[in-house]
Amino acid sequence: MTTYSFQRKIGLSLFLTFVLLLGTALIFSPTLYAAAEAVTSESDSSVAWVCIAAAIAFGLGAISAGIAISNVGSAAMGAIAEKPEIGSNALIFIGLAEGLVVFGFITALMILGKV
Repeated sequence: MTTYSFQRKIGLSLFLTFVLLLGTALIFSPTLYAAAEAVTSESDSSVAWVCIAAAIAFGLGAISAGIAISNVGSAAMGAIAEKPEIGSNALIFIGLAEGLVVFGFITALMILGKV
């Protein structure tokens, strides 16, 4: 595989991701704007900030778990290739990295519970 072909595939992947995100925004943005117009008092606007805080908590947990799993998973696959008997230990470390999503989700639920 040449470098040009790889760059072309990466570019196509990024373009499709952008189109998917744009399509999702076009589908869901009218309901978000309708909900924003329905907010009239200050107490209702604080609910919007609570929802944003919960989304940030869960989103950062999911992104950090993805980064951790990519690093731990690649190291685990390399270690398993050399010594297959340590596969169960490698899965434990991948599970620990996956726990970050759970912590973000629990934090988001605790934030939403204050509403």
